[in-house]
Order: sequence, then C-alpha cells, then structure tokens
Amino acid sequence: MTMKYAFPKEFWWGSASSAPQTEGENLSFGKSATTWDHWFEQEPNRFHGNVGPQQTSTFYQHWREDIALLKQLNHNTFRTSISWARLIPAGRGEVNAEAVTFYNQVIDEMLAQGVQPFINLFHFDMPMVMQELGGWENRDVVQAYGEFAATCFDLFGDRVKHWFTFNEPVVPVEGGYLYDFHYPNVVDFKRAATVAYHTMLAHALAVKAYRERQQGGEIGIILNLTPSYPRSQHPADIKAANIADLMFNRSFLDPALRGEYPQELVELLREQGQLPDCRPGDAELLQQGVVDLLGINYYQPRRIQCRDSLVNPESPMMPEWFFSSYEMPGRKMNPHRGWEIYEKGIYDILTNLRENYGNPRCFISENGMGVENELRFDQGGQINDEYRIDFVREHLKWLHRALQEGSGCLGYHMWTFIDCWSWMNAYKNRYGFVQLDLATQKRTVKKSGEWFARVASHHGFD
Repeated sequence: MTMKYAFPKEFWWGSASSAPQTEGENLSFGKSATTWDHWFEQEPNRFHGNVGPQQTSTFYQHWREDIALLKQLNHNTFRTSISWARLIPAGRGEVNAEAVTFYNQVIDEMLAQGVQPFINLFHFDMPMVMQELGGWENRDVVQAYGEFAATCFDLFGDRVKHWFTFNEPVVPVEGGYLYDFHYPNVVDFKRAATVAYHTMLAHALAVKAYRERQQGGEIGIILNLTPSYPRSQHPADIKAANIADLMFNRSFLDPALRGEYPQELVELLREQGQLPDCRPGDAELLQQGVVDLLGINYYQPRRIQCRDSLVNPESPMMPEWFFSSYEMPGRKMNPHRGWEIYEKGIYDILTNLRENYGNPRCFISENGMGVENELRFDQGGQINDEYRIDFVREHLKWLHRALQEGSGCLGYHMWTFIDCWSWMNAYKNRYGFVQLDLATQKRTVKKSGEWFARVASHHGFD
C-alpha cells in the first residue's frame, strides 16, 4: 500500500522533553537548586497558579513506566536532557552517584525498548551555584560547562550516540537579559550579547571534548529557528526582517553551521558599541563547534515591519530599535498560546538550510501546540485532541514536501511526550501526547498519541 505522505523507513519518530520540566523531586536525591528553584522561591507569583519546578511529571519515579509508553507510541527516538545541577551539584567537581545510577537506568531501559536516546546537556537550567558566579557572563562558568559535558560523555557516551549541547540558546538570552521572563531578569543588550557569545564558546568546548573522545556518535545543537517574514517587499521592511533574522536566528545558526558569526551582525553590534569581549583563541575555538547534526524547534513565524516611529536616542538599546512586530491579517491562530500557526514555516526553514547552508543533517526536534483546559475535550476518559492531530499532520505535509525536494531532514519530534511543567506558564497549556493528572500522576494516552503511533508504525499517512 502506497501512502500519499510516505517517509523514509529510517525516519526518526519521537518527542522531546527536558530534565527540569519532567524529573520532579527537584531538591532531592542530591540535586542542587537551579535558577528556576531559586526564582520560584523568591517570586512564586511570577509563575502561573504559583506552580513551581517541583511539580513536574515525576519522571524520576516513573521512568520505567514512561519509557514503556514511548514504546507503545512507536517512538524510535526520544530527546531529553541531563540536569547539570543533579549530576554535579556543586557545578564543578564531585559527581552525584545517585544521578549516575538514574541516568544509566533511563538510557539502558530506552535502548532495551528500541528507543534511541537523544541527550541534551543544557535546557535553561543553570545551577544556582554557577549563576551566583555570573552564569554565562563569566568565562569560568563556560569552562565548568565544558567539564560537565566531558563528564557526561565519559559516563554515558558508550551508549548515547546523539548528543546536543544546548536547547534554544537564544531563549535564556531573551528571557534572562532582554525581556524579563527568565532569571536573572536583567534588561541590558550588551550583557545579553555577552551571554549569547559565551554560550557558543561553551558549545564549541563541548563539541571539541566530544570529538576528542571518538565515541562513534554525533553532536549538535538545538535551535529555535523562527523565520522572519517582512510585511512587504519594501526595502525598509526587508531590511528590518533581515536584522531580526541576524539577531534571533543567525547569531546561533552561523556559528553552529559555519563556525563564525555573520559579518553583518558583527558590524551592526560594533556600530552600536555592543560587541562582547572577544579574546585571542575564541575564533579558533568557534570553528571547532561546527555541528554534525542540527535540531530545529519550530512553533510560529516572526512577522516583521520597519519601525514607523523614531527611537529615543537616550533609551537603552534593544532589538526593537531596528524593527517592529507585524500582525498579518487573516492569520491562523492558536488562541490558547497567542501564537500564529503557519505550517509552511517548517518548509521555509528546511529550504533555507538546503539552499544557503549546504543542506546539513538535521531534524525537527520540537513542534507543538499548547492548549488550555484540555479536559473540555474529554470523551469517555480520553482527550479527543483533533486540533493537535491537524496541527501535526499539516506540518508533516510541508516537511514531506521539503524531503521530496532533497532536504537533509532525518526526523520529527513533537513537544512533548507527557504534559509537562512549562516554566512561568506551569501547566496552563498542555502539549503532550499523553495526559497527566497532576493529583494522581496517572498517564492517559490522548487521541493524538494513538494517531502518532499509527503514523510512526506506517512511516507516513494518507
């Protein structure tokens, strides 16, 4: 039987999650506090429903049951992360033996169930002891992260063959140093640029350490590539969209795929006096950070227009000095998240990579739809989330077209597996293939989970 949308037999079907959003037991079993634990303690009112990072889906206790569910949903791959604060509670030095046991059990069970572990090393979860030293503003923390990465490779690299240094590294830059939705709640462009730059140095250190070990796997990075679409073809709109792309996409994409920063971005920051401190040896290190595999997170497009008002020259510099957001008339929306749904964006990202970046090995590592109060859609004890099925199906159609045109995309991972705690939003919006009852921790497969299992089993759909 030939399906209309057939995918390669070796295609990666799976989902993604992270340690801080799923493990639970946040300050137990030897784990130290992350920035999230500290911030929640300081300002619980900033979190939806006053629900903090201790109330996750308790993967620490339920890992065996959850991995059985991965198998039931016909995942052949699954992405999660290792908690730096759990593995090395002091940030440097002694390794937590209980954490090693836990992660070994998870990795071994996944492999036993035929699910390849895709392991990420940093998912917004800076150990508070490292943040107290300045976090990514401090090059000592960059070195400490390199040591943490090397420890992970030494402990688990014999079995884990797909590693990632960072998930969405632009988000801690935006949230922590520009727009006040992550700790440490700084608003300062120069410090943001430094954090972004040091993150890519840390990335390159980890890539270098992995390659030195010759463990027979591959290492990459996960970037949320949000296409910047200009309002019109007017030169001013095109220029504005290009600057947004430079700041939010290419500031990480070019170092990861080319080993260097776009000269246009360097010149822009130099003109504004915002360049981070670049030291001898940095450029050579960055060149060693070119990835084997690129993870792509895609949720929504970025619509950009030129500014229609002058910037106050006395105000501190922000990205919005150079562009404004634009609401496209007639756009399709997810009203629960306030995000535009634009399925073609996934195709545009892959086409850009194929035409302008040498068609790298890549995969969709996150794509998803968060919906509030999903119990409205309970039918006989199961969430009937047809809206999520439609969302995934329409994105997969555009992904299929990109493959037909020669894209190097190797797989599709949905965010997320089980409804998880989501930063300041906590459990406001649910994303999972599997429903989580917070009171009982009971897991129930949604209709979308059953649909995805069929697609993965047949490697496609009509």
